[in-house]
Amino acid sequence: PKYLPGLGLKLMKRAFAEHPIVRSQAPAETDHKPDITYIIGHRGLIRLPHLLATLESIAGQSNAVVECIVVEQDVEARLTGKLPAWVRHVHTPPPAADMPYCRSWTFNIGVKHAKSDVVVLHDNDMLIPTDYSRSILEKMRNGYEVVNLKRFIFYLTEDHSKPVFSSNTELFSKAPDYIVQNLEAGGSVAITKTGYENIGGLDESFIGWGGEDNEFWERAQMLKVWPYACLPIVHLWHAAQI
Repeated sequence: PKYLPGLGLKLMKRAFAEHPIVRSQAPAETDHKPDITYIIGHRGLIRLPHLLATLESIAGQSNAVVECIVVEQDVEARLTGKLPAWVRHVHTPPPAADMPYCRSWTFNIGVKHAKSDVVVLHDNDMLIPTDYSRSILEKMRNGYEVVNLKRFIFYLTEDHSKPVFSSNTELFSKAPDYIVQNLEAGGSVAITKTGYENIGGLDESFIGWGGEDNEFWERAQMLKVWPYACLPIVHLWHAAQI
């Protein structure tokens, strides 16, 4: 997109024409054991618009009963009353107020609360297509324990992201800022709960940003992995992590 913005936009339109993002305030089914559980770690209110948009795309999943757990790692429970009623909110205050964010800890806590046998370790700034859960579950039913389906991640600019927070209306109003292909470790990875526990979960010695997802992905190779990416995702803009 940096050199051929028109081509970048065409690619994004083509990808989401086949795998559209559907936004909803709540899932169609939530009254029995979920097929799949999304776990999202979060801190602060700066990225609350990102989180709410992400939750809408999870609620818009088709042919799958979804559960979502938001693990808030913060001194205070700032998300209380700000999340949709169907989302489970788990507050885990850090042992010290100045402790940097530990993404591994949020996922380890979330997996313990998950009701389903399949969990998705998902970031709070990624919109997924409506067939994302169904596609993961199809691979899991064929015996795979780890599934990574991220073919294209379309990164939006700040100006592009702002209107997308509330709806998809402006999603194709301009080209993405850049596109990442076949991202393996971070962002969104599905794993069976048993597989997660067998390899020891995420390593909580990683404090701050980065590294924990790559290390986890390396250990996940001991399981039966489906690495063949095929689905698009939208990444909403945010300032660089500190």
